[in-house]
Amino acid sequence: MKILAFETTCDETSAAVLAGGVLRSNAVFSQISLHRKYSGVVPELASRAHLEKIPFVLRGALGRAGVKTPLKRGCFDAVAFSRGPGLPGALMVGRVAAEAAAELSGAPLIGVNHLEGHLLACEFEKGKAARPLQFPLAALLVSGGHTELWHARGYGDYKVLGRTRDDAAGEAFDKVAKLLGLDYPGGPAVEKDAARARGKGPAFPRPHMPGTRDFSFSGLKTAVSYYLAKRLGQDFYKKGLRLPPVERAQVCREFQAAVVETLVRKTAETARSLGLKRIAVGGGVSANGALRAAFAGLEGFEVRFSEKAYCSDNAAMVALCALRRLQAGKFRNSLRVSPELADPGW
Repeated sequence: MKILAFETTCDETSAAVLAGGVLRSNAVFSQISLHRKYSGVVPELASRAHLEKIPFVLRGALGRAGVKTPLKRGCFDAVAFSRGPGLPGALMVGRVAAEAAAELSGAPLIGVNHLEGHLLACEFEKGKAARPLQFPLAALLVSGGHTELWHARGYGDYKVLGRTRDDAAGEAFDKVAKLLGLDYPGGPAVEKDAARARGKGPAFPRPHMPGTRDFSFSGLKTAVSYYLAKRLGQDFYKKGLRLPPVERAQVCREFQAAVVETLVRKTAETARSLGLKRIAVGGGVSANGALRAAFAGLEGFEVRFSEKAYCSDNAAMVALCALRRLQAGKFRNSLRVSPELADPGW
């Protein structure tokens, strides 16, 4: 089966072609440079950038896959797109592009859940869907906009067990990086600075929230802010005051350690309570080296991460979701159906 897919949920514009389980192309345009001066994604700017770049991204993906244009009927078995969750304007760009491609090629249109894509991205190995997930498993989906725990019982059979009540883990990384005067995106910047840390740093709380499988990282971000205010003064951010590099690195290391410990502990506790031996971790934050090392140190679990090339948003994972639905004989033609964006199942 040959599938064309689009991904436009946030700040990456992507199109991919998957044929026979082999990734023929996966073109991605990142908007990081556009949003960097705002230290975060500006929805209106993101939507406009998607609209501007999607023709070029699509042309690149089709060209690399050897697909001739204009599209003709029968050239694809399905066209897929991320139907959510994501920024409404950005999602609309991807959907309209997918609808046009589906109409031209006469292929069914499949809207998939963006977070399911991050889970199934764990199946890619060197451009092939060569590592099928073994169910049941506990899935941690952790990114800039989402931090969720799922019980994955099979393809399309997912139950949300917990999610963040405020800031997602990636969002907390971005906000702490901004407080510290580091570049956007905050995750890689904090991880890089944390690797330089030497000596004892400040102690930050671990927001474990006993008795629930939910997450909360807003308080941890606030704890960093209070620490900086105590060290530099209440108006430190307005005045542009910053910690010395050595102390800043310590703050990065201790903040990162608090986030990692919370994610790993909550996921492991959830898996044990359900009698699960397998864990899959996906999403942009899953590229963090400290998080990967901590999960690797867990005893009694088989832990799967996606390759780093597929951690951030991309259309390859969307195409793979569509492939699994076609193989199962289950899909919704989104030209006729508008399913709930929050529903991760089929």
